[in-house]
Amino acid sequence: MEGAGAGPPAGRGGRGAALLAALKAKQKRPGDDEGARVGLADGGAGVSNQQPPPVQDITPTPQPSGSPHPLPVGRAALLSGLTGRSLGGVASSVSAPSVGRAALLEKLKIKGGVASSLASVGTVPGVGRAQLLASLKGGVSVVGSSSGQSQGGTVSPGVETRVQSPPGGITPPPGKVSPTAAATVSPTALAKPMSGMMIQEEGGDPIIRKGTAGKTVKLTANYVRLEMEGEKGMYEYEVKFNPLVDSRDERFKLVGQQRELFGPTKTFDGICLYLPHQLDQVVTVVKGTHPVDQSEVTLTMSLKHKKRLADKACIQFYNTLFRRIMTTLKMCQMNKNFYDPTAGHLVPQHKLEIWPGYVTSVQQFEGGVMLCCDVSHKVLRTQTAYQLLKDVVAQKPADMQGSVLKALLGAVVLTRYNNKCYKVDDIDWDMTPSSKFVDHNGEEKSFVDYYKKHYGITIKDEKQPMLINRAKKKTAEEADVAKLIALVPELCNLTGLTDQMKNDFRVMKDVALFTRVTPNQRQLALRKFLKNVNDSAEASSHLLNWGLRLAPDAIKLEGRLLNPEKLMAGKNFQFTVNSKADWGREITTNHMLTAVDLKKWSVVFVQKNDAVVQNFVSLMIKLSPKMGMKVAQPEMNQLANDRTETYLKAIRDNVNPNVQLVVAIMPTPRDDRYSAVKKLCCVEKPVPSQVINFKTISNEKKVSSVVQKVALQINCKLGGELWGCSIPPKLGNLMVLGVDVYHDPSRRGSSIAGVVSSTNMSMSRWYSSTCFQQPGQELIDSLKIAFIKALKKFYEMNHVWPDKVMVFRDGVGDSQLAMSAKYEAEQFKDSFKHISDTYKPGFGFIVVQKRINTRIFYMSGKELDNPPPGTVLDHTVTRRDWYDFFLVSQHVGQGTVSPTHYVVVHDSMELPVDAVQRISYKLTHMYYNWPGTVRVPAPCQYAHKLAYQVGEHIHKEPSAKLEDRLFYL
Repeated sequence: MEGAGAGPPAGRGGRGAALLAALKAKQKRPGDDEGARVGLADGGAGVSNQQPPPVQDITPTPQPSGSPHPLPVGRAALLSGLTGRSLGGVASSVSAPSVGRAALLEKLKIKGGVASSLASVGTVPGVGRAQLLASLKGGVSVVGSSSGQSQGGTVSPGVETRVQSPPGGITPPPGKVSPTAAATVSPTALAKPMSGMMIQEEGGDPIIRKGTAGKTVKLTANYVRLEMEGEKGMYEYEVKFNPLVDSRDERFKLVGQQRELFGPTKTFDGICLYLPHQLDQVVTVVKGTHPVDQSEVTLTMSLKHKKRLADKACIQFYNTLFRRIMTTLKMCQMNKNFYDPTAGHLVPQHKLEIWPGYVTSVQQFEGGVMLCCDVSHKVLRTQTAYQLLKDVVAQKPADMQGSVLKALLGAVVLTRYNNKCYKVDDIDWDMTPSSKFVDHNGEEKSFVDYYKKHYGITIKDEKQPMLINRAKKKTAEEADVAKLIALVPELCNLTGLTDQMKNDFRVMKDVALFTRVTPNQRQLALRKFLKNVNDSAEASSHLLNWGLRLAPDAIKLEGRLLNPEKLMAGKNFQFTVNSKADWGREITTNHMLTAVDLKKWSVVFVQKNDAVVQNFVSLMIKLSPKMGMKVAQPEMNQLANDRTETYLKAIRDNVNPNVQLVVAIMPTPRDDRYSAVKKLCCVEKPVPSQVINFKTISNEKKVSSVVQKVALQINCKLGGELWGCSIPPKLGNLMVLGVDVYHDPSRRGSSIAGVVSSTNMSMSRWYSSTCFQQPGQELIDSLKIAFIKALKKFYEMNHVWPDKVMVFRDGVGDSQLAMSAKYEAEQFKDSFKHISDTYKPGFGFIVVQKRINTRIFYMSGKELDNPPPGTVLDHTVTRRDWYDFFLVSQHVGQGTVSPTHYVVVHDSMELPVDAVQRISYKLTHMYYNWPGTVRVPAPCQYAHKLAYQVGEHIHKEPSAKLEDRLFYL
């Protein structure tokens, strides 16, 4: 190569030369040589673990006279020379055409924020290309910067560390540059086929955090590997329509017209077109015919990316592919799940039909790309919307239209003629099946004629009102078009169970015969699905054309079974939890850990229930001492009637500071009366209260066991403790919190958060507070106040601040994980400085997910069973970019147990993985409303109960006098 001054050679992009020219043009400032000298020759060794890229063959620049040190060159040095000033200035200082990285960055509209932040550093230590790109990307921080990891902690990636180009994304967001973009030579080269399109590599290694405690058990799960036969690329094109086509369905038809151009294999989602081969041109323009008005439409397909099928960015494509497979298998889609109408089970005694189906999703896990497939069921009613309408009218309500609207509005109906679901958004009383509409051919016809001609259906009642469905907007362009679908009530079957059916034990028992599926049945259903896909030539071709195939069977795994937990009761009695994780017998035959004697209490009841209430009171006095609790004779208050005002007046008259508890026995369950009593006892006259339904204590055979449970619940409400667990002393002073949020459906935008924190080391005493979030206010702002109150309460009880704080957050979905990690966890952590600037305890923020489709099965020989309580799975099927694990904490007698997914989104506790898993499992034993394990850690369950009771019934913040006891159980 010629000397650097000779200009870029022919055939090279000239990037190195352009950067060198920019460096030479830079005005010298004091300290420049120093900054350029530090650690540049090795590309910033010690800063990044990555090897520096090979240096371009540029002849070193002649040294300026008087410079004692040679100026280091090479890509790292050139880039570090650029860090001292605005990136935008690079392009302007070079007189050559705008080429190289500077021009590209400018093209990508990198704002001055990056440059100015670099400029503010002044003399920076030498950094290599990887580090500079990472800083531009918002990823791994440069040594010495404050971004990236917070002190002493690990933030799980997925927050900002590995930024992938979004599927179908054209321009990366400001400040986030795709690594592939940096490899582009010049803007003009973008027109050349595939010149800037590099195979997108997966971002780094997966996060693997495995424990070792417990004994190994053989497991399987409802995951199937997606195998790749050879490496076929995936070419992603953006499709634009001119003139614009609003309807998604019409877009599909227009793309379908180009079958000869694309070949048999393509996947289209409305905007992005995925092909297994590259078209001849980077930008392909074709003409199509609009399916409705036969006008000409121009389709412009621009190549955006070439991806490897193993890439994370292909997940959206896989899910689109499996939706097509389901449609090919004649499955009917409802919401995101697919059901088989041909295999429905009738439940004639309740006028129900149950359709079996599948819920599928493809994700990238630690063990690669896998399909999660679980069994799902859809309950349909054989009753039509027309029959329901008739039933309502037959009752002759005063406001007939209002009553019909109340019964049907929001209901999801299924039209049998095309097996599609619609939500009822309105009822048009002026439109009937005799009304006329203009069809897609421009012909005017009535609904009666339309159904007769297309489906051979004769509508019997031509005067029924029509149901209206507002079609969901599938694209941004469709948002401006009001699309209404009119439905005939006679042809609409209702779906789902009514509240009345859900409360009917017989209905639920009969439905459960079909919906409660054992592990073996689930595995058979999964194999049947795999067989159906492989046996159907059309369905399997969807995969084979892309060089994909499903593994023949579900994945086999090794999990661990944690040792059974030891619990403590009163009088130093300790016991080991049995294999069914149930200790009802132990707790009712031994003393409670801390019992509170009930000396002064009041019972309010209706006069006609006197005999049953007297029996209840005598059993309370007789059975409670066995559990260490002495109960005195209460003050009995007979009421003349069961009106709400009568109950409230009696309670107001009897409550005084000496009364420990009010027991209200209600003749029938009524929400308004229950809410009124709870509001009075939690806000106006703070006193622990127990509301009992008369029916529960009227069964003589069961009344003794009911009274024992009521006594345990009352002890909690008085501030007692039922049992405790032992936290190893080496963990230091540990405080755990549970957070759950209740969203009030009647007042949109308003939410209530329950925050429950431990105040002792045996996790047996709890402090509860609530936060009311006003519409438009960030929830975390009020959570911070509750968090600081919890820390101060811990100090008040123990005279020491906690060394480690663990927050369990319920109610966060997958899409909100990154937001929760970045925002909520950091805000909680920020609260510590309100205690003291030097107070920095270990902090863990764990999201707890219950509504998941993962199912884990225990392999006992050839048969499958539910895994025993304490089973942990922390590899292969866990998330690639998060520190997470699955824990089975419950024993179930029927159906399949659901594991709970724990995602550690922030961790600076410096605890081993085993300790985090063990503490999570211990806390599932500490929920006092049930003498057994629950699905989530106790503080989460308490927070859920508290938020639900305050949001559903009390609607005001409970009195501070009740905060140190579990008044809401």
